[in-house]
Amino acid sequence: MKRKYFSCITLLIFLSACQSNTDFDATGTFEATEIIVSAESNGRLFRLDAEEGMRLSQGEEVGLIDTVQLYLKKLQLEANMKAVNNQRPDIHKQIAATKEQLTTAHRERERVEKLLKANAANRKQLDDWEAQVSVLQSQLEAQISSLTNNTQSLNEQSTSVAVQILQIEDLLSKCHILSPIDGTVLAKYAEPGELASTGKPLFKIADTHNLFLRAYVTTSQLKTIKLGAQAKVFADFGNGNRKEYQGTVSWIADEAEFTPKTILTEDERANQVYAVKIAVTNDGILKIGMYGEVKFDEEE
Repeated sequence: MKRKYFSCITLLIFLSACQSNTDFDATGTFEATEIIVSAESNGRLFRLDAEEGMRLSQGEEVGLIDTVQLYLKKLQLEANMKAVNNQRPDIHKQIAATKEQLTTAHRERERVEKLLKANAANRKQLDDWEAQVSVLQSQLEAQISSLTNNTQSLNEQSTSVAVQILQIEDLLSKCHILSPIDGTVLAKYAEPGELASTGKPLFKIADTHNLFLRAYVTTSQLKTIKLGAQAKVFADFGNGNRKEYQGTVSWIADEAEFTPKTILTEDERANQVYAVKIAVTNDGILKIGMYGEVKFDEEE
């Protein structure tokens, strides 16, 4: 009788263990989109307000790199721009005298032409005034061409200086360190007073509001999983404490990989699996690296 009793107990324990192994389709750990923010300019780091655990908003300024030399360069370029603009000629004023002379010559030629018809002037006088008109017309055209070319050259210089000013302004903006996303600072790599150089890591930030459970599934499971499919995600807090979240399959790997040693699958014989990501909205309890399980919703 006792042997039958113990056999029943053993069977119940075995069935319970089997049942617990089928509560999920795959396991994995929670991840977040992490970004390492690096310096985009060279200079002394004046300020970096990005402490570990601090919550930042996208576009929020958290630091500043020395801008003195860049600002002085901008002032110099603005002075060059003003000098170039002052050299730009006033074409209308500079050709006004020649145009007035040409108008007078036209008027005199017409007067001599009338006198010639009345036999009050000779042909040479008319030829002289026509030659004068021709010379003044040529001078006017040469003036306009020269002034136009000079103006065009100055315009090109002005454009070149304007582009340089925009480049300096872009470099100045890169001295202001901004948060690229809404997220939480995970690590800080630099301190105020240090020299920053382009590409030097300053801090790491992660979007901890939108997490992903990276899990691994077998080939047989893969055929029933699609992008956008719903799934139940269970966060494991230890000691049997679990919390359920609604998730969505957001990514499926294109290639198989060997099963990580720390990952359990429904088919323990599988040696190659596909990684999948299930997007989950964090309620503030989930942490990066936390263990989790997933149960994919069955298609109707």
